[in-house]
Amino acid sequence: MTSQQSSQNAAPNRPLRVAVVGGGIGGLTAAAALVARGIDAHVYERGADLREEGEGMHLGPNASRLLLRLGLGSALTASGVRPNALEVRAFHDGSVVARQEMGQSWEERFSAPYLTLRRQDLHSMLSSLVPPERIHTGAELAGFEENAEGVRLWFADGRQEWCDVLVGADGVHSRVRRSVAGADAAVYSGNSALRGLVATADMPHLDPSLMYLYAGPSGRVLLYPVSGGTHFTYVVVTEAPEGDAESWTSVTDVSDLDALLAGWSSEVRSLIPAAGQVRRWALYDREPLDRWSTARTTLLGDAAHPMLPHHGQGANQAIEDGVALAICLEGAAKGADGIAAALSRYEEARRPHTTRVQLGSRADKPSQEGKNMSNNVNANVNWILENDVQANLNNNSNNIDNWNNGNNNSNNSNNNSNSNNGVDNTIANNLVNVA
Repeated sequence: MTSQQSSQNAAPNRPLRVAVVGGGIGGLTAAAALVARGIDAHVYERGADLREEGEGMHLGPNASRLLLRLGLGSALTASGVRPNALEVRAFHDGSVVARQEMGQSWEERFSAPYLTLRRQDLHSMLSSLVPPERIHTGAELAGFEENAEGVRLWFADGRQEWCDVLVGADGVHSRVRRSVAGADAAVYSGNSALRGLVATADMPHLDPSLMYLYAGPSGRVLLYPVSGGTHFTYVVVTEAPEGDAESWTSVTDVSDLDALLAGWSSEVRSLIPAAGQVRRWALYDREPLDRWSTARTTLLGDAAHPMLPHHGQGANQAIEDGVALAICLEGAAKGADGIAAALSRYEEARRPHTTRVQLGSRADKPSQEGKNMSNNVNANVNWILENDVQANLNNNSNNIDNWNNGNNNSNNSNNNSNSNNGVDNTIANNLVNVA
């Protein structure tokens, strides 16, 4: 740390300076929540520009309520879809096996909407909440050094920065994670997913206000509406041998999709000619960590708890992390001890919860046809969707941005926990969140 930086550190009443390494959904949520609380947060993204990979995602009430409070209600209304129901259909003839009502009943049940949208759309919304001068691209972290005065960061292009707090939001291959917790191996699930985007106009037999799940002998197909209902995201999950790369952006050929869906009904196979670019996602996670933090450094999102998609919670948990971290740092006492205590509070609030979600995502691996079709709808994870991390930390759920003309009141999220309002179970066991 230079003498100038040390002098800056010693300046009275200066705002806390936080460096967020990684400009994905979790990192941007953290930065937006920190900036909203008057904290000097900066995002360092290794890519040449700020963009998000992937297609669609599920935004559960546990995350949507937090984004509404950040002021994203209008943007979510424009780009997101609030599905009216999930239909589970037979692979061979398209007949309806089960139906879970969602829409308004879920919004009333969980006091916030359940939405589906494109990852890129949410990423753009979040980046709009962070001043452009606080987003630094082409910044690949090469290393960092923590001491009693702060954290010095150096990047591959030679630049150096300093901060009071370093946040590793740099994904499943996190450099910050390796420094905090040591190297660990990826755990392969035995499954991979083919995924992409298809225009709803090319699937006229499907209602763009619904989600669809087909379970067959070779895998399962999930389609859900995004982009205001103009497109479906499709995800085809199947057993597969472990590949060479832990990646979710590998491009594959549509013939792979054709082969997987051989013998399926024509309404499912109509996806093939309209499928566009098909990507293969090998489904890995990591073992839960025993700790996330040091005195001035912590982790969030996939850097802290990479998880399988079977609870549809990867991005949602990262959003919860980002808001929780901002709340804890906002309340931090001055000095190194105050920062360490804030990071400890953050980890104590988040690590047990995300570990439960992470391990549950393994345990609730969806059934395929011929096993137990009821498992495709009946995994009860209300405890995930009901969670209000902001209320839990500061018992203050005010200032929520109204959704749907003010019908939503997040203060009721816990009070409603024993009232089903027509909701028997959640469908998170098969909400494949490309997150």
